[in-house]
Amino acid sequence: QVQLVETGGGLVQAGGSLRLSCAASRLTISYYDMGWFRQAPGKGREFAAAISRSGGDTDYADSVKGRFTISRDNAKNTVYLQMNSLKPEDTAVYYCASGPSRRRLGRLENEYGYWGRGTQVTVSS
Repeated sequence: QVQLVETGGGLVQAGGSLRLSCAASRLTISYYDMGWFRQAPGKGREFAAAISRSGGDTDYADSVKGRFTISRDNAKNTVYLQMNSLKPEDTAVYYCASGPSRRRLGRLENEYGYWGRGTQVTVSS
């Protein structure tokens, strides 16, 4: 079945950086918009970033804009999230997801069909 597997999470000090990867199997990501969402302890899952199937269009939540960069390598069937200047409030489980290509990049969970299991990111102060 389709699998999205996130890696690259971990523990980092505030101000540090991490790079998350999301590798897809049994799904060709070049046909899909891809997104990253996150869920902090005790909170609902929220949108972080999205990228169009070609990589030509990106969208970011205000809370991560200017610090996070989403990218994709369709040849490697992998999506990335480079996270810089991390803050304690970035602590969350980070999920990648794939969704049908749209005119406007999706920010809602129900706009994405396949999800990974998530990777934990913990930022210490």
